[in-house]
Amino acid sequence: MSTSIKNQTAILSKLGIPALNPMQEEAQLAITSCNEVILLSPTGTGKTLAFLLPLITALDKNCEEIQTVIIVPSRELAIQIEHVMREMGTGFKVNAVYGGRSGSKDRIELKHRPAVLVGTPGRIADHLRRETFYAGDIKTLVLDEFDKSLEIGFEGEMSEILELLPKAHKKILTSATHGVEIPEFVGLKKPLVIDYLEEGSTRLKIKSVISPTKDKLETLLNLIAHIGNQNGIIFCNFKDSIQRISDYLSENDIAHGIFYGGLEQTERERALIKFRNGTHQLLLATDLAARGIDVPELTFIIHYHLPVKNEEFTHRNGRTARMNSDGTAYVIQYEKESLPDFTGDLPIEKLSPSALPKPSDWSTLFISGGRKDKISKGDIAGLFFKLGNLTKEELGTIELKNDCAFVAVKTATIEDLLPTVNNVRLKKKKVRVSVI
Repeated sequence: MSTSIKNQTAILSKLGIPALNPMQEEAQLAITSCNEVILLSPTGTGKTLAFLLPLITALDKNCEEIQTVIIVPSRELAIQIEHVMREMGTGFKVNAVYGGRSGSKDRIELKHRPAVLVGTPGRIADHLRRETFYAGDIKTLVLDEFDKSLEIGFEGEMSEILELLPKAHKKILTSATHGVEIPEFVGLKKPLVIDYLEEGSTRLKIKSVISPTKDKLETLLNLIAHIGNQNGIIFCNFKDSIQRISDYLSENDIAHGIFYGGLEQTERERALIKFRNGTHQLLLATDLAARGIDVPELTFIIHYHLPVKNEEFTHRNGRTARMNSDGTAYVIQYEKESLPDFTGDLPIEKLSPSALPKPSDWSTLFISGGRKDKISKGDIAGLFFKLGNLTKEELGTIELKNDCAFVAVKTATIEDLLPTVNNVRLKKKKVRVSVI
């Protein structure tokens, strides 16, 4: 057995993945053997792991400069890829850079060069212009969800990045969309295309829910009650609508998070953390959440508003029925409203009278120490088990960041727990623990 296969087995074990799916296996073989690969696969099928595994195998342990750059359309996707690579435990450093975080923080982290740099087009282009790091050893460039970066106006920055990385001869492009034109500046000659976009979509059901009034709030509430305690995203087209719906859900004691581009980065990150760890089962979001974010398995999504384009309809629906699981997309439709052609003819879901879902049993705690303080997930678990007297059933997901951590605990434990774990030493740092 080769060393790379042994390493891959260890990585998959750490991630809790028993085996690669067919798309990941084919992508790995293609990326290993070809310099130009276009990977097309639905949202949630594991494209990140598909390109990271072969790229990490090719990294030079003796090189002290950046070797691979991964360009992504959103901060959340940059953070997600950074998190996945760290969880893989490869021994190679990775850093994410993106707009909305201070440039000085970037420069401090990049003084000790990562082997892999992940970032949004604007921030990566800015660092290349400023010559923050030596770019001569960057041989591989990944344009992840490249069509989204083009759609939101990053074509200029992406073109500049390609010019400033003349030695990046290996290029991997990924997308969850068919038929996107690849700009000439990418410089592809004879790319190998791996297309899995027709795979795994058959288990998605799309249904219409009729609202008797133009104002769909009451119908939304009835639909949430009809679905019950399950994980899902409610998609809206406008942030003002999100605030209005959020206020209505709060009035009816429906716990939820909100996620859209106008929020501060910290608020966006915390909304996703609480969604992942079960504090919230509902997320109100714009199309920013349609792809490129790390969320739990969803049993449904709701189109409170329909998007203008078929592509975004497809991406939203792709958040559920992932990896051969069942899922339902609901379209809330005013009874006098005509649906666009791209929805097709939808069966009508009749809502049964139901009680509203119960609040989650989980809450999220913030810890003011993280990876840079040499704190590990094991240290945090030990603190909560030993000093906090929690059982394994009362401690949920732990997310460790560079300078902080977030922990899910059973809400019923908080009153007794906080006095025992707040303002105590964790490794060499005295940490604050608070509810968020």
